[in-house]
Amino acid sequence: MSKQQPSMKLRRTIGSIFGHSFLAVLGTIWLLPIAWLVMQSFRGEGGATTNYLIPKTWTLDNYIRLFTETGLFNFPRWFMNTLIVAIASCILSTIIILLTSYAFSRLRFKVRVPMMNVVLILGMFPGFMSMTAIYHIIKAMGLAQSLYALVLVYSGGAAMSYYISKGFFDTVPFAIDEAAMIDGASKNDIFWKIILPLSKPTIIYTVLTTFIAPWIDFIFVSVIMRDSYQNYTVALGLYQMLERENLSKYFTQFCAGAVVIAIPITLLFMYMQKYYVGGVTGGSVKG
Repeated sequence: MSKQQPSMKLRRTIGSIFGHSFLAVLGTIWLLPIAWLVMQSFRGEGGATTNYLIPKTWTLDNYIRLFTETGLFNFPRWFMNTLIVAIASCILSTIIILLTSYAFSRLRFKVRVPMMNVVLILGMFPGFMSMTAIYHIIKAMGLAQSLYALVLVYSGGAAMSYYISKGFFDTVPFAIDEAAMIDGASKNDIFWKIILPLSKPTIIYTVLTTFIAPWIDFIFVSVIMRDSYQNYTVALGLYQMLERENLSKYFTQFCAGAVVIAIPITLLFMYMQKYYVGGVTGGSVKG
């Protein structure tokens, strides 16, 4: 027995060292492109590519020019457009997703299961398959090339992302609803005053996912905005810096812009990450 115990302990130690080493290697691989992007944003030498990794000269000019030279690339305007659309669509999408999830989780009606299946199947198709139809509908509404159109696009299909929040609501004991109904609470009261305060993890998860969408979307904004330069979002605007005629001159500014737009998302995630895991895993209160 005494010989087996050290052997098991040694195996566990070796396994732990191997596991941590493997994670360290993966972490380095994942962080290397980010570190390279940050360094390029401070690079003083011009050009799109270099034959060395670490810049020879460091400067803040790329960030200064990004916010001051707005004649060709109006990054401050694009950043504010994206921030406005992200906040508005985040609020609308979060409300829609939570209401839809609560209805599918707590209410019982005849077409409940067929509706859930239809929405789930529709959500499997890429959104860009419908972008032509969406553009013509928005154009008919007189909202083409406007920020309102982007808010409608990003929040219009929010209900199809109900399944994560529904899984969370399913873990909240029905006994809570029954006790509230005995006390005279309506379904509306139960949702807003009881279930929602208990659902902070899934609310945070929904807020994060819906807030990120406008920052990374390129397809819909390029179709809807077309040549409305002032209404671009950062994804479409920064892409213009990578055009062949602009790449050599504006590549370091592009890197600076990429770093800037990562800041609000990173700060939001860091602030809310303790709730994020609970929203994904469906953890909730115990009855």
